[in-house]
Amino acid sequence: MIDRFRLKDVLVQYKQNFVSKQWGEEKYKWEAVKWFQDHWDVNAPDFAEMLNRSLDKTYNLLASANNFPKGMIVGFAKSAPEEVRAMFLSLYDENKDVYERVNAFKMQSTVLLEKYGNGAAQHYQYENAISTYLWLRFPDKYYIYKFGEVKTVASELEADYRFKKGAYADNIRNFLKLYDEISAALKEDTELVNLFQSQLTDTCYPDPELKTLTIDVGFYISRYYAQKDTTAAVTADWYGADYDPGLSVDDWGKLLKDDSVFTIGALEIMKRMKDYGGMASCTQLSVKYGETKNFYNSGSVALARRVCEATGINPNSRDDGSIQWWTILYMGRDAGKDEDGSFIWKLRDELSAALDKADLSGIELYAATAPGEQDCGYWWLNANPKIWSFADIAVGEVQSYTLYNENGNKRRIFQNFLDAKAGDMIIGYESNPVKQIVAIGRVSAEQDGEKLFFEKVEGLTSPIDYATLKGCPELERMEYFQNPQGSLFKLTRGEYDFILDMIREENPVSPEASIDAYKKSDFLDEVYMTEKRYENLVAVLRNKKNIILQGAPGVGKTFAARRLAWSMMGEKDDSRIEFVQFHQNYSYEDFMMGYKPVEDGFELKYGIFYRFCQKAANQPDKEFFFIIDEINRGNMSKIFGELLMLIEKDYRGTKATLAYNGLSFSVPKNLYIIGMMNTADRSLAMIDYALRRRFSFFEVEPGFDSEGFIHYQNGLNNETLNELVDKVKDLNREISLDKSLGKGFCIGHSYFCGRDVCTEEWLHSIVDYDILPMLSEYWFDDANKLQRWENILQGVFQ
Repeated sequence: MIDRFRLKDVLVQYKQNFVSKQWGEEKYKWEAVKWFQDHWDVNAPDFAEMLNRSLDKTYNLLASANNFPKGMIVGFAKSAPEEVRAMFLSLYDENKDVYERVNAFKMQSTVLLEKYGNGAAQHYQYENAISTYLWLRFPDKYYIYKFGEVKTVASELEADYRFKKGAYADNIRNFLKLYDEISAALKEDTELVNLFQSQLTDTCYPDPELKTLTIDVGFYISRYYAQKDTTAAVTADWYGADYDPGLSVDDWGKLLKDDSVFTIGALEIMKRMKDYGGMASCTQLSVKYGETKNFYNSGSVALARRVCEATGINPNSRDDGSIQWWTILYMGRDAGKDEDGSFIWKLRDELSAALDKADLSGIELYAATAPGEQDCGYWWLNANPKIWSFADIAVGEVQSYTLYNENGNKRRIFQNFLDAKAGDMIIGYESNPVKQIVAIGRVSAEQDGEKLFFEKVEGLTSPIDYATLKGCPELERMEYFQNPQGSLFKLTRGEYDFILDMIREENPVSPEASIDAYKKSDFLDEVYMTEKRYENLVAVLRNKKNIILQGAPGVGKTFAARRLAWSMMGEKDDSRIEFVQFHQNYSYEDFMMGYKPVEDGFELKYGIFYRFCQKAANQPDKEFFFIIDEINRGNMSKIFGELLMLIEKDYRGTKATLAYNGLSFSVPKNLYIIGMMNTADRSLAMIDYALRRRFSFFEVEPGFDSEGFIHYQNGLNNETLNELVDKVKDLNREISLDKSLGKGFCIGHSYFCGRDVCTEEWLHSIVDYDILPMLSEYWFDDANKLQRWENILQGVFQ
C-alpha cells in the first residue's frame, strides 16, 4: 500500500508544473507509444526494418550516452531476424508469467551477444529496456521499470513494497503492484485527468488507463520531488548566519598565534577544514585525516570556548537558552542525502581568511599514529588481471612490483613507491574486468631502486565491488578516485579503516573462541564404525583428497561426514567446514562463479566453492572440509566445469584459467571434499566416470554389530528393541542376497539412534513409517515377500 496523502502532495506540485514544464519535455512518451502501435507488425517480412522503424520515437528511452538497447536489438534482428522475432513473440505471450518472459528475453539476448555481438561487452537488454518493449506493445497494462526510480517512488510514497538489488522477480512484481496502485489513484483525480486530456494531440496515444501518465508521475517523483529536501538543505540559510561573533581577520590572526587558544589539536582541525575546502562534517574529516569524529566535534567546541574566554565575546544561544559554541568558528547546516555525516560545518569567512595568512606548515595534516599502535602507512595497489592477478599469489607469498614500466619510465605517482615502508598495509584491487577489492596485503620490504616487495596476507572470499566503493561519500576524495591511472595510491588511515570495515562486513574474521577437541575415540563413540574401518577411511581421504561416502539410507553418512572432518582436524571447528546439497538445478554459477543480473546489467558473482577455496588458502596450515550431500543428484560436469582437473590430488595448487573471468584459480592442497551418495535411490543416474576416477568411494554399512551401537543398544535395555534389531539384521541379509537389490539397499542403524529412552510407540513408528514404506519400493513387484516381512516386523510387537 502507498500513503495516499503523500501522493496527493506530489500531485499538487505535479499539476502546477504539468503544462508549463512537464508536458513539453515528456510528451514524446505518448508519441512513442502511438508511433509503435501504428508501425508494429510481428509478421513483417523484413522484421529488422520494421523493428527499427517501430522504435524510432523512443529516443532516450532506449538510447543514451552509455546505454544502447535499441541499437543492439535492431542489430541482432538484422543478424538473426527469426530468433529475435521469436523473442518478441514470447515476450508478448500474456499466458506466461511476466518475470519469466522478461528473464527469458534477457537470457536469449546473452546468447545472441555471443553469436553476433562482434566483441561488444553488453547487449543492454535488461529489465529497463524489456519493460519498455512491453509498455510500447501493451500501454494499458505495463510501465517502464527503472530500479533506482521505482525504489525512490516507493520511499517517497512510504509504500510497503520492498525493492532489493538482486531480487529481480520480486522487484518486477512489486513494481507492477506499486504502479497499479498509483494509476488507480490518478484516475480519481478529476482535475489531473482533465488537465492531461486537454493537452493530448493526434500524435499521442490517448492513454485511457493512465499507465503512461503513471510512468511520468514516477519519473517526476524521482527526478524532481524527491530532490527537494536535498536541494533545500543545500541552498538553505546556514545556521548561525544571523550571528556575528564580531571578530575581524586581524582578530583571528592574533588568536591563531596564541597557543593557549589555538592548541596543536585546534590547529590540526583548522588545517584539515581548510584542506577539505573549508566545509565538512566531522565524519568526513575523520575518514579523510584520521582521529575520531568526537575529536573534531569536542575539539571545536573547546576551541570556541577558549576564544570566548580570550576575547570576552558572548556566544550564540538557542531559544531554550542553551549555547551553540560552534557558531563562533562555523556556520552549519543539516547534511543532504548524498553527504556523509549528519551536519556540515563551514568556516566563517574571517577565520578562513586568517588561516590563509597563517603558517600551518608545522601542523600535521594527517593524524599521527597513536602510542602503542603499529606505525605504518596504507596503500591501494592496482593489479591489471590481464597481466597479473592477486589470485596467482598464495597467502604469505612475496611478490615484487617494478618501479618502472616496460618502457623504463617511472610509474605514475612515483613518490608513493619511494614512501612505502615495510609493514605498510595494502588494499589489493583488480581492475577491469574484475573491478573488485580481492585481497589484503602488506609491504614486506621497501623499494631497492628497482622493485617494491609485498606479500599477500588474505584473499577475500567475498570481494568488494568498485560500484559499492564509488557510491560511498566517505571515499570520494580518495587518491585513486581522483585519478585512477596508476598502480600505487595513498590511503589515509581513515580511508583504510573505512574500507576494512566494508571488507569485514562481507568477510568476517571468526572470533578466537575455545573450540572443543575431537579425537578418534570421540568419532568411534558417536559413529558406529569399527576402528579399522575408520582408519581406512581417514587414510583413503588423506591420500585421494576427495571421497564419496556411499550407502543405504539410514547408515549415517551425513552424520559421519562432519564428525570425520572434526576428527581429522582434532577439534570441532565448524568455521573450516562448508556444507552444500546438490540438486538437479544446481549449476556452476552457484558452485563456482557466474554472471548474475543486477540493476543495470550483469555482475560476476562468486559461488560457495570459490569462496571456500579462498578461505582455505588464507590458512594453509589448517585443514578445511567441503561436504556435498546428494552429490549424485547434480549434473557433475555442469557443476564442476574445469574443476574436474583442479580437484585431483596431483593438481592441487596448480593454477588454471577460469572460463568466466579469464583469471587463474587453484584448489588449495589443504582442502578435502567429502561427498555423500544414496545407493538405494533408483531414480538417480550413476555418477559419471570423469568425476568417479577423481573420488575414492567408501561404503558406509549398517553398524548394528559395531561396539558403539552394541553399547548404545545395551544402554537402552529394551527387549523389543533387541528383537527388532535382530529381525532387521535378518532382513538386511536377505536384501544383500537379492540380485535386484544388494547391500547398497540395506536398512541403516541410524533409524534406531538418538534416544535416551526406548518406547514401543517409537519402535512402531520406525517400522510403520520408515522401514515398511522403503520395502514397498524395493519389492513393489513381489507382494508375497513384502507381506512376509511386514508380518515378521509387526510380529515383534505381538
